Amino acid sequence: MSDQTRTRTPRLRAALAVAAVTGLGATALTALPAAAAGEAVTVQYRQSATGSDQVEPWLKVVNTGTTGVPLSQVKVRYYFKADAGASYTYACSWAVKGCANVTGTFGTLSNPTATADRYLEVGFTAGAGTLAPGADTGDLQLRFHRSNWQPLNQSDDYSFGPAQTAYANWTKVTATVGGVPVWGTAPAGNDPTPTPTPTDPTTPPPTGAALFDDFDYTGHTDPAIGNHGWSVRSNSGGPGVPGATWAPENVTFAKEGTNSIMNLRSSTAGTGESTRHTEVLTKATKFKNGTYAARVRFSDAPVSGPDGDRVVQTFFTINDLKAPMADDYAEYDFEYLPNGGWGEPGNILYTTSWETYRPDPWEAVNQHSEVRASYAGWHDLVLTIDDNSIVYYVDGQEFGRHDARYLPERPMSINFNQWLIDLAGQTSTTPRSYDQKVDYVLHVKDQVLTPAQVAAKVAAYRSSGTAFVDTVPAS
Repeated sequence: MSDQTRTRTPRLRAALAVAAVTGLGATALTALPAAAAGEAVTVQYRQSATGSDQVEPWLKVVNTGTTGVPLSQVKVRYYFKADAGASYTYACSWAVKGCANVTGTFGTLSNPTATADRYLEVGFTAGAGTLAPGADTGDLQLRFHRSNWQPLNQSDDYSFGPAQTAYANWTKVTATVGGVPVWGTAPAGNDPTPTPTPTDPTTPPPTGAALFDDFDYTGHTDPAIGNHGWSVRSNSGGPGVPGATWAPENVTFAKEGTNSIMNLRSSTAGTGESTRHTEVLTKATKFKNGTYAARVRFSDAPVSGPDGDRVVQTFFTINDLKAPMADDYAEYDFEYLPNGGWGEPGNILYTTSWETYRPDPWEAVNQHSEVRASYAGWHDLVLTIDDNSIVYYVDGQEFGRHDARYLPERPMSINFNQWLIDLAGQTSTTPRSYDQKVDYVLHVKDQVLTPAQVAAKVAAYRSSGTAFVDTVPAS
């Protein structure tokens, strides 16, 4: 987020505070095996709430086959009709397998129907283990609600069964094993297709207008930073703690191995006046469709001092909001919250595509995906935008796919920043600081690259000794 963005304040109901759920970990790009002979599952469903507050699909996955099924290969989809302009938040209230081993992400149907244009996809981490023949997962007590807690309508949702008050087989929820459909009937025209086996590209990454920066600078005053089109922020304003300073001197550069690294250090001693945020952004707003990529190191713990601050660590693109609810606004975020915030109790990684918003009174139109898990360490972040969708990848795996409604109308800047939402997470006056590191950034104009092609293109720049290039024309 940049200074023209805002503090989000979704309501968290104390009575619904539950254990955080984890999801997609940092994994290499690997192929999911096809469902083997003897692997079969059914899905049982019951509804736990028929009201307008939230959706509560309770599920069980049953192994009806003859061999054990690793739950990490199982995906279950619950289909629903989104309310106009709504984004949604998923949570796990309780699970026999442990909420820490259950994931939930939202997706958009390629062929919307009168009763479904979105789905909640439920998956499992390796910690959920293997489901033996004849066994079931036990309760998966799941829920989701509009992110702003506005009322929602379940009556037109494809998978909703208002009379289903006890567990029974439910074919309006689908399941795949290893990407192969094994249970249920999807809304018309939306049958799940087998997951393709990811492969490295057989042709070199395409050439074309591109920005690449290895962040090989001597410090924040290095003239090359400005000459290369970057601004190290020093002006006041949001987002984050009122009265905080945006400190250019806290942006530093150093070698780690053979790579040059940019470090954004944000710090506080528990007051607005002592809080230092950091941000680096392109001076030009000339980036729109294509591929965006960066290698970023998130951190869960401070470099020194007590932990607990509600820190936001980011990589994003954005343009300015010309008026409240202006329809030509655009923003696409990777945002990691190591200590929670915005109503979340623990670490969570968001990817969010923005259509528009109004700061006062607060109203947002966006679509987001999230995983509640630690993402401390280095991660390869890739965002692609074409004329049909916005797709986010983390470490080679698709993390979120958002629909054409949120495509950009105007060019944007490219940004990295680290800031504190507020000072409520840690009230100590002991100084503490947090680091976010960036290895490189890449944008390829008007071309959608796979994560493997991104890695190949970065390797090609480095093998040729290219530390910086910018051939993207001005907008």
